[in-house]
Amino acid sequence: MSGIDGTHDPRRESWVASANGHGEFPIQNLPLGVFSPPGGAARGGIAIGDMIFDLGAALEAGLFSGEARNAAEAAAGPALNPLMALGAAPRTALRQRVSALLAADGAERAKVEGLAARLLHPAEECTMHLPATIGEFTDFFAGIHHARNGGRRRDPNNPLNPNYKYVPVAYHSRASSVRPSNVPVRRPNGQRKSPDEAEPTYGPCQKLDYELELAVWIGPGNTQGEPIPIARAAEHIVGLGLVNDWSARDVQGWESQPLGPFLGKNFGSTVSPWIVTAEALAPFQVAQPARPAGDPRPLPHLWDAADQREGAFDIALEALLLTEGLRAKGLPPHRMSASNTTDLYWTLAQLVAHHTSGGCNLRPGDLFGTGTISGPTRDGWGSLMELSEDGKRATTLESGETRTFLEDGDEAILRAHCHKPGFVSIGFGECRARII
Repeated sequence: MSGIDGTHDPRRESWVASANGHGEFPIQNLPLGVFSPPGGAARGGIAIGDMIFDLGAALEAGLFSGEARNAAEAAAGPALNPLMALGAAPRTALRQRVSALLAADGAERAKVEGLAARLLHPAEECTMHLPATIGEFTDFFAGIHHARNGGRRRDPNNPLNPNYKYVPVAYHSRASSVRPSNVPVRRPNGQRKSPDEAEPTYGPCQKLDYELELAVWIGPGNTQGEPIPIARAAEHIVGLGLVNDWSARDVQGWESQPLGPFLGKNFGSTVSPWIVTAEALAPFQVAQPARPAGDPRPLPHLWDAADQREGAFDIALEALLLTEGLRAKGLPPHRMSASNTTDLYWTLAQLVAHHTSGGCNLRPGDLFGTGTISGPTRDGWGSLMELSEDGKRATTLESGETRTFLEDGDEAILRAHCHKPGFVSIGFGECRARII
């Protein structure tokens, strides 16, 4: 399998004890992010177990050289955009060097472990930031089960628009309102009109929803007017995270005709702070599920045989809800759904290729949301709009509370993990935020 090297070796352990057996950040993961230690400025780091490896401190200690040093210098600042611009080779060199520095059997263990007080920060004491300065945020609609569930409310016999299986549908969202995990989201006001109302009204959103999505972080990008070929599109994906594209469904339903989402979407999106790199995900690449018989083959600018063979990812996803009632009773979050990125109808490379096919330029740090990733059955539906059938069917929680849409104090939590026999499982860290 392409991209597999010693950094993925399941036998490799770290002298950072918490990394060994860690459910999210073992040494085989090494995701990138931006953090602030107590009293310190924002800087680039790498998650390792319950600690964060400080790239700037490692540079000062002279632990990098060559291409790995170039990458570390690009990643050590308050945003990862400079590293994203470099492409895969420097990023791979950085991963390999950090893995060697943190390995339990590493040749330089004694030296590096002696610097641990400078190099490592307890994650629980640090503040996480957005990993990049986001220039643009594009939200796709690539989850076919979510699209079909929404379309059934419009037309049960023809739930998908005619273009759905030909083109990765998307809209341009609001980059300025993207926030990192754990930043509260304020319930938006908006204009809405139900079918039984003669006139619209304005006030707090009454159908506030979460959306379980994959975050796609863009790397080098392209010059305006020069599309990225589908065969090269994956080279522009730095890594993945999670994004909750909060939705005011009542506002969205009234205002979105005919130009699509506006105030129902732009009040806030929450993104997980760690970027699980394309290199870390190499063992979990899989074939794109075959299209059902009768579905059209994608047009040439969206078709590449290699992308179909290994351009999808096997990532298990969960959406959970933590309410005031669950907190009061000491109960854990309620799992609302579980799905998988193989439920996406389009590959990530197809999203990149189509986005640029008309000449649009992508830039380092641009963010894609895949759209809600729902499974084919109710237990995999990744939004409350689907689960509640637009408010008609409530979910009963263990606390005795019921939910059709989000109430103030509710906290939506998204999780993702990769599992494969013969490899160490890795996670994405949580994407979570509370409604206020």
